[in-house]
Amino acid sequence: MAAMAAGPKTLRRAGVAAVATRGLTRGIVTRAGRPRHRAPLPRTPWTVRGPPPEVLAEMAEPRPVREQVELDTVTYAERLHYVPGLARPRFLPWERGWRDPWHSPGPRYEEMPLYKERGCYIFHQGVRMLEGVRQAQWLTKTKLVEGLPPAVQGIMDNPALGLQELEERAKHMVSHARLWDTAEAAPRRERYCPMLFENLIHISRLMSGKYPSLSKRMLARNCRIAAMWERESILLQVRGLSGILLNSMSPIPPVASKEEVLATKEHVLETFYPIAPTIDLQEVNVYKMLNDTGFRDGYPYSHPHTLFFLESANVRTDRFRPEQLRAKMLMFAFGNALAKAKVLHGNDPKVLEQPIVVQSIGTDGQLFQFMVFQLNTTDLVSNDGVKNLVWIDSDQNLYERAQCVPEVKKGVVTKPAGISGFQPDTFKKFLALYLHGTV
Repeated sequence: MAAMAAGPKTLRRAGVAAVATRGLTRGIVTRAGRPRHRAPLPRTPWTVRGPPPEVLAEMAEPRPVREQVELDTVTYAERLHYVPGLARPRFLPWERGWRDPWHSPGPRYEEMPLYKERGCYIFHQGVRMLEGVRQAQWLTKTKLVEGLPPAVQGIMDNPALGLQELEERAKHMVSHARLWDTAEAAPRRERYCPMLFENLIHISRLMSGKYPSLSKRMLARNCRIAAMWERESILLQVRGLSGILLNSMSPIPPVASKEEVLATKEHVLETFYPIAPTIDLQEVNVYKMLNDTGFRDGYPYSHPHTLFFLESANVRTDRFRPEQLRAKMLMFAFGNALAKAKVLHGNDPKVLEQPIVVQSIGTDGQLFQFMVFQLNTTDLVSNDGVKNLVWIDSDQNLYERAQCVPEVKKGVVTKPAGISGFQPDTFKKFLALYLHGTV
């Protein structure tokens, strides 16, 4: 009766309060009786000293291992199609009954006839040396001299040769390669770099009218060489494509005198410890002990004169950096000279009475590297004794800029199209190396 007297509004409020009270206690587990003991555990033998030994032995007793039953793998081989949940079948290799060279795994390295226990380190066109020229110097036992040798410098400074008359023609040849050779607005490097090389060679050949012995030369492409030597306890080999090779019927005379050659005994080769000198070379166990110039016996143009390396890749990362390019030029110039020395003087290591000179030129279409290498000795095992010599003139720009499309700002031509900053001295060095050995 009291509830009825209270009215519906009072009952509604009491129901809401009851629901709220139940919501607060929902999810909380309550336990009847005395509250849980929060004091430390009572001191008993188990809490003080631990369980007795017999109880520990029962706890540590190993459980019996159930016998492993080997089950057969159920595959979908009999179904002849893939079935989810079944294992993939493994079949024996199919034998054709005959040897297919396109699908044969080939023999193991140990079973090949050219396999050798001693490894050989190979330098080829794709090797990029970490330490650059310093690393190549150690591998080839070579002393570096900055600049070009006096014999080449004398050709450049000789006014009687008339090299100044060809400067304007050389500038036109650069414009032809960079601006006029193609209808494209800006020709790609793979297009203008070989074209520039061909144009410079064409200008150099014009001197054959004044010096007929220049016509007794031959330009060989895709020429392969192989040269082996031993450095300390390391067996090394240079092999593969060696760039564009200019051969001549007569060798280049020695650049350094005998006194300069003997003075190299006091030179100490630079090391780069802890980096190994063969860090970038390819180590192989299947190789052939071979020294080959790439030409048959009796070839009239048998003497290497100048190697040309063109870095004409469009992507910058695909091209060699200048330091790496100079190292490659040195290694292949040394390889050509060593292969020729072993053909002339045999495989016995010794100091050469008549040193062999090989030149090298590298370019990316604008920046030129010039090198003259002289092989003085084939005794390369130790660091003592006579060293080889190399002269390097690096990072010589033929021109500063080739503006293929004029630059216009606010209707005014700020940079006209054309070649700017042409360096005639770089062209003279190219021409002097071409004439070296003849003039």
